[in-house]
Amino acid sequence: MALVIFDLDETLIHGDCSTLWTEEMVKIGWADGDSFISHEQELMRQYASGTLAMEDYMAFTLSPLVGRTPEEVAHVVEPFVEDVIEPIFYSDASRCLARHREAGDRLLVISASAHFLVSAIAERFGIGEVLAIDLEQQQGFYTGRTEGVLTYREGKVTRLHAWLSEQGESLAGAAFYSDSRNDLPLLQLVEKPFTVNPDPVLRAHAEQAGWPILNWR
Repeated sequence: MALVIFDLDETLIHGDCSTLWTEEMVKIGWADGDSFISHEQELMRQYASGTLAMEDYMAFTLSPLVGRTPEEVAHVVEPFVEDVIEPIFYSDASRCLARHREAGDRLLVISASAHFLVSAIAERFGIGEVLAIDLEQQQGFYTGRTEGVLTYREGKVTRLHAWLSEQGESLAGAAFYSDSRNDLPLLQLVEKPFTVNPDPVLRAHAEQAGWPILNWR
């Protein structure tokens, strides 16, 4: 049995859950229309180019949640995942997960999206263990701020090492699947890196390093 780690956005699903959630918040009236979406898209362009400060992205996209309870948000997230996210699951990802389950591997999702989104989506895949961006609460309400180390770039490595220590788990034989250049620090850490529909920078690195390049649909 080995640890098998998956990125979420554009790896297990054909899309970015944070962007789709932004559109959902506009749809239900939690955020202001076109200006909110256009600013989120600009931040995502920075993500794609590897220049995003994740703190800026989270501060902006969490602003509609200020003063809301986790229960209120979960009530909206559940149908969102069912109606918007579930139809864009990669069928190849589902087959890959099934193979690792048959092998007795331990499955973990690490994502640079908010924990309430990642955990709800991972649950649909039958994955119960998640590392994602944690949100601060005060007196049972979201503050719009994050807490702890953000699971982004080198932060994924930091959070994973802490989790390994807590769990008494090892990286021996571990695999990691991702699409993004931003995950190079973690891809370089594991014994078995897999690139999934990689962006141009990650594809070039994978070709040079001889890493597997998977085309999931």
